[in-house]
Amino acid sequence: MSVVSRMDRAVNDFARRCRWFREPMTKGRARMFVLQHRLNTRQRNSVLKLKVATNCSDWETRMRIIQACSEEVIADHAHGAGRPHWQILEDLGVRIGMKRAEIQKARPLASTELAWAAWEGLMANRHWLEGIVANTCAERVNVPGYGSGEFRRYGWFGVERRRWGRLFRLDDASLEFFELHTEADIEHSDTGWRAVEKFARELHMEDAVVAACERNLHVWEHYLNGIAAAGDGGSRR
Repeated sequence: MSVVSRMDRAVNDFARRCRWFREPMTKGRARMFVLQHRLNTRQRNSVLKLKVATNCSDWETRMRIIQACSEEVIADHAHGAGRPHWQILEDLGVRIGMKRAEIQKARPLASTELAWAAWEGLMANRHWLEGIVANTCAERVNVPGYGSGEFRRYGWFGVERRRWGRLFRLDDASLEFFELHTEADIEHSDTGWRAVEKFARELHMEDAVVAACERNLHVWEHYLNGIAAAGDGGSRR
């Protein structure tokens, strides 16, 4: 089995087991997602992913990482009309009834901070090819074809766009964060998957990158479970 097929299997297992994907969305969980994922988008793309780019010896791959980070935290002209992704998520929070000041003053949950610490070890202190996997394995779950049912048909954020729309009675234009991220994450994760396919065999790192994929998906599961638990402390309606 190829290294990409093995990573695809790990992503598929993640899509099938993670409670965030299998349990109903609630207003409390959605609000907590806005608070935490806005912070996480900024942290991963202004700190963690750039450490991978610094370690990367392949110039073209390095530039693609930096470009993806720029779209997330500075400006996405291809998908977001020149706005960074964290700002588009902040705007979505306002649309679902949150105060902008509340979003901007949010602090990371203990589970989010633990995820950041784990990613620091998995991204900054590892071979750059393992770091690439950390960059992209969770973005990969936005690509249709993993999990089952609606999730398999639409991918993670395709499902989120539909269930947030039903929960908050928002039209597609108001849910642009999920639409643009579906498009951008397919592009970003394809970059990572191509790099792994190209370099893993050459560097004799097939097993290492598969292990990195599995470890990082467990961290993502911890991160999302923390958001679910904190969101359940608020409104479940």
